[in-house]
Amino acid sequence: MGEQPVAAAENQAVIEPRRGKREELLPSRAILAFTPQDVELVQHQAPLLRQGPQGIYLTKLFVGSCRGVPLVLAGPMLGAPQAVLVLEKMIALGVTEVIAAGWCGSLQPQVEIGHLVLPTGAFSEEGTSAHYPIATPRPGPSPELLAPLQAALSGQGGTVHQGMVWSTDAPFRETVGKVMQYQKAGALAVEMEMAAMFTAAVFRRVRLAAVLAVSDDLSSLAWVHGFRKPAFRKAREGMIEAIIRVVSRE
Repeated sequence: MGEQPVAAAENQAVIEPRRGKREELLPSRAILAFTPQDVELVQHQAPLLRQGPQGIYLTKLFVGSCRGVPLVLAGPMLGAPQAVLVLEKMIALGVTEVIAAGWCGSLQPQVEIGHLVLPTGAFSEEGTSAHYPIATPRPGPSPELLAPLQAALSGQGGTVHQGMVWSTDAPFRETVGKVMQYQKAGALAVEMEMAAMFTAAVFRRVRLAAVLAVSDDLSSLAWVHGFRKPAFRKAREGMIEAIIRVVSRE
């Protein structure tokens, strides 16, 4: 009587994310910026954020307020394992709502460098999401965040695509066969974090959504990069502005 079933006991994590004795609680709303460049853009548009004494797994935390709303910015981070480590710890410190900002490579000819992608789900080829057992076969963004992001982006005049993306751990193994496979499956773009982020958010029951700026193009089966193109910079600026409007509830 009272003994835990073996199957349930085996599924219990040995190490759970927890708040340390000297760690401060964080605001409930967060922006995760995967790249150093987008961390700088958020800081430019939200100058009241200040870097805190604590970081998370090589990722910096900037805490303060944005347009009167308490906010935490985390970044940079690279790939699903680090992104989910940071997300897990932030949840343990009080975060309940997250919008992520990242870059992606186009898989479809109509998705051009300088466009934006709103992921509605992700084909997983990363190794993190499989460790989070959830009932949803292919999790996506929280509707409570997706709808206002759509509205904020639609008013900017740029091109926004909405649909599936392909998450991979191996950007140097985006082979011709893989690109063609995910093109046929309807994936708009390739990136490294979204499948795991959506899965972990569902598992931990927090709200999460993301916007991705198209930085490069694989749709022709040849790599075309656009990291220095003015259209890419403009898309990133619009992406961050829209995210800030949503977290500020403007």
